[in-house]
Amino acid sequence: MGALRADLIRRYLRPHRRTLVLGAAALVAVNLLGVSIPLLVRRVIDDLQDGFELRDLLLQALLLALLATVMGGFRLLSRLLVFGVGRQVEADLKQQIFDHLLRQEPGWVQSTGSGEVISRATSDVENVRRLLGFAVLSLTNTALAYALTLPAMLSIDPWLSLAAVGLYPLMLLTVRLFGGRMMRQQRRQQEALAGLSDLIQEDLSGISAIKIYGQQDTERAAFAGRNRRYRDAALGLARTRSTLFPLLEGISSISLLLLLALGSGQLETGRLSIGDLVALILYVERLVFPTALLGFTLNTFQTGQVSLDRVEQLLQRQPLIQSPVDPQPPARQARGAIEARGLSVRYPGADRSALVDLQFRIEPGELVAVVGPVGCGKTTLARALGRMVEVSPGELWLDGVDITRLRLEDLRRQVALVPQEGYLFTATLADNLRYGEPDASLERVQDVAAQARLEGDIRGFPDGYQTLVGERGITLSGGQRQRTALGRAMLVDAPLLVLDDALASVDNTTAAEILRSIRRQGDQGRTVLMISHQLSAAAACDRILVLEEGRLVQEGTHAELVAGPGTYRRLWAREQASEQLQATG
Repeated sequence: MGALRADLIRRYLRPHRRTLVLGAAALVAVNLLGVSIPLLVRRVIDDLQDGFELRDLLLQALLLALLATVMGGFRLLSRLLVFGVGRQVEADLKQQIFDHLLRQEPGWVQSTGSGEVISRATSDVENVRRLLGFAVLSLTNTALAYALTLPAMLSIDPWLSLAAVGLYPLMLLTVRLFGGRMMRQQRRQQEALAGLSDLIQEDLSGISAIKIYGQQDTERAAFAGRNRRYRDAALGLARTRSTLFPLLEGISSISLLLLLALGSGQLETGRLSIGDLVALILYVERLVFPTALLGFTLNTFQTGQVSLDRVEQLLQRQPLIQSPVDPQPPARQARGAIEARGLSVRYPGADRSALVDLQFRIEPGELVAVVGPVGCGKTTLARALGRMVEVSPGELWLDGVDITRLRLEDLRRQVALVPQEGYLFTATLADNLRYGEPDASLERVQDVAAQARLEGDIRGFPDGYQTLVGERGITLSGGQRQRTALGRAMLVDAPLLVLDDALASVDNTTAAEILRSIRRQGDQGRTVLMISHQLSAAAACDRILVLEEGRLVQEGTHAELVAGPGTYRRLWAREQASEQLQATG
């Protein structure tokens, strides 16, 4: 596992080798100057004991100021370069993860949970950034600081130097002990803040339901509980920090006191000059920060490695539904002809198949309805046509081409699928309508809005087509959301239009008008497959396919199916009885 992580770190850093080398060179310069300045101070102080010229003193002071300025410049450059690599890796990883997620099948994203995916794409990527930025910089700087500073200290006085840094392992141990606790507390604080944000977002989205059911007090109490958890987590972290940093300062102070106590004796015997003692003090101070930071760095390094594994695990996940390695071009004339040859679909982990051995053919330009009891496989059939679920080769054909032989991009340009819950984005109505064709003109947008019987509603909005649709279309009614999703699909020039119960929230009169508009499109060559629970709408279609328990049990026109016994006549009788009951009620 360690070798694998090292390979991953090298792979992420490899494109930025030049920047890292420059950053490392800047760090070397910083530490060389950091070692040189105390030596220069020692010489100046020792020279002062023998008398001095004001001119020489000013020159030495100017040289010290120049070296300190140059060192500060190199330190800034090293941080910009190395931290910049971490930020660039972070940006590249986020883009890579986003592109990777877009290739996954919807079922996996839904079953995994958006929270888990978002956590890996944000928190874990941020930890990787700290690993490749802060941790690399800190470890390199600490190694250089000790490699260059300790020899300089030992050259002045070996035993005094070892005594001065003898307490530093205790400082490192303290940071390691408190660092783990601080990271856990930091994580709890972030989780508490995330829970607080989730509740605020959920309550803002469901504010109508809260007011309708009078649950303001319940939500207020829930918010208070999460707010207390966040406060307690933040206070716990603050207490740990307030304990740790004084401890580090105390250990550092003890180290300095020990150096002064032992060094004063060396001064009296003449084995050590005042300049030597000042230089040792400067060196000891110089090693305090890298030593204290090393504990945090090691914790960051460990956390980053765990996050690196989680990110890589996500990136290694291959979608179940992929374009073929050797794709076949789509038919030259896209007409929307569909043929199922023994189509069967079973979801992973399911006890039985959602579709079983379907055999049917739909001609170009036909308006065909698919009906059946709840759970009979209607939605699965709609998703299979766009390969939102996996389909076995040779079982489903579009214009004479096996859909598993088509590139996913080619297939989905020919199939416009309108789900029952059409997702709308936080954008204008016009932009939601033209989502599948971003460059469509306003005239085309207005035309499909009229076909979807949405134009009258839009005229009633203050901003018309520029009306901003809220998150998930919350500012629109259910029927308006469905008609917007329908208009978006109709704008796409696809030969096959699949409506998955896309008129469920639309009244019968409007649904009939939309179907007449769709039928006119069918006359122009577009094939329409309408999945519906509304048999009155299905009755207006050219043909009806009846599914039950995943099997095609009946097929024919409305008149033919009502005339004979079977599932369709039973469903039709139930719908008619329900309508009569509503009318009398």
